[in-house]
Amino acid sequence: MTASARPRIGIVVTDEYSPEDPDHDTPILLAALRERGALAEPVVWHADETDLGAFDLLVIRSPWDYPVRFDEFHAWLDRAEATTHVLNSPSMVRWNLDKRYLRGLESAGIRVVPTQYCATADEARAALDAHGAERVVVKPVISGGARDTGLFDAHDPRAAALAARIVAGGGVAMIQPEVPELSAGREKALYAIDGHHTHAIAKGALLEHGGSLIGGVYIEHPEPVPTTAAERAFAEAALRAVAELTGEPAPLYARVDTVDSADFGLVALEVELVEPALNLHIAPHVVGMVTDAVLRAAARTSPLRSGL
Repeated sequence: MTASARPRIGIVVTDEYSPEDPDHDTPILLAALRERGALAEPVVWHADETDLGAFDLLVIRSPWDYPVRFDEFHAWLDRAEATTHVLNSPSMVRWNLDKRYLRGLESAGIRVVPTQYCATADEARAALDAHGAERVVVKPVISGGARDTGLFDAHDPRAAALAARIVAGGGVAMIQPEVPELSAGREKALYAIDGHHTHAIAKGALLEHGGSLIGGVYIEHPEPVPTTAAERAFAEAALRAVAELTGEPAPLYARVDTVDSADFGLVALEVELVEPALNLHIAPHVVGMVTDAVLRAAARTSPLRSGL
């Protein structure tokens, strides 16, 4: 690769991570891209002085503080989109930021956990009452890292209090029945790069009954896990539904969170298209696939730069 042909690629990150939840992927991806001749560097998304137009491609990877800077992140997406090529695309990211996209997936035939979306405290109380003595999960439609997410008995005042806090802050609260298999840590995250399945990870249970996180902090314990043909077909169907709903081609990266529930069958818990950790540190065979996909995307976009 000649110097003039070396693409400049920004890996979009933030500037601070919790010790319990570090960004393992970015150093690995940067090293792999540089080894292949790319000019690759981290880009802190909220650093105003960054010249985004100097990059051939920006790849969103770990801006994990965006839920607490949501309007700022939307403005960044606008600025980045106006100056260079961004993956996953800002339009797909905007669609995916609010978990009410799950309603669209359900309408497209993808099974999801039954969910009530509550815009007021009264709606949340009614939804909780409808669950009687069951356990429920309460969370906001815009969140990450299990922020403002809790597992409660439906009649626990703390469930109603969390929902009320979410809506008081201008959000929408999701009320879902507990999925026992999920609480037992049997969730599987299936990953796809350029639309092709690459690997799957189980990260263990996160929520403690009563509203807290297990261990008091957000800590994933990712482990590679095998997948069945049915699980892979389900994840592929979910991504086809995403393409139909957004009108866009396969995303550069995607994570489809699934659990096989005795009550609901195989369901999608989430389709993460914004900033999923790929867990490259425990799936080294995927590094080359991700690197190839990023370089292909940069090669496609470089000829377009003169028109920006």
